[in-house]
Amino acid sequence: MPVIVDIDVMLARRKMAVGELAERIGITPTNLAVLKNGRAKAVRFTTLDALCEVLDCQPGDLLRWVPEGDAG
Repeated sequence: MPVIVDIDVMLARRKMAVGELAERIGITPTNLAVLKNGRAKAVRFTTLDALCEVLDCQPGDLLRWVPEGDAG
């Protein structure tokens, strides 16, 4: 998948647990795991907004595109 999800990176930088982030953005830990592991087919803008607000970051800090065949 050429879109890479870097939520783990931001969680580590903020020293925050997945469960805490899920609670603060209002989604289940299971749904956050699906997003975090790159298995989500879509992301709601409200969810992306909440992630950016809680993690104090920009969307580009959480999502990046890597061309097919490049190392991610």
